[in-house]
Amino acid sequence: MAKVRVGRVGEQIKKELSLIIQTELKDPRIGFITVTGVEVTNDLSQAKVFFSVLGSDEQKAESLKALEKAKGFLRSELGRKLLLRHQPELIFKFDSSIEYGSRIEKLLEKISDEDSE
Repeated sequence: MAKVRVGRVGEQIKKELSLIIQTELKDPRIGFITVTGVEVTNDLSQAKVFFSVLGSDEQKAESLKALEKAKGFLRSELGRKLLLRHQPELIFKFDSSIEYGSRIEKLLEKISDEDSE
């Protein structure tokens, strides 16, 4: 039963964080960020937030710095939107799975083009 609640809280955090980052966060260092997933511990004390950024490695690093700096603001905004007794500590991690998937797709296209020739 507890795992179901943890999953629901994780999805709600993902949804609310995406909305807050897109609409309320005014830091110019933040590029086009997509929150790809949230893993919440069983006691709801920590939430690992996985995100991806479109752009160069420098833009990704700047976006991570901006998110780390805005961690307190994001946590307080989550507190207003989610009715939890304690707000989880946010830990931001870069998710490179989208880049990895696009790289694999390009390689597969290249192989199929070579086979058709």
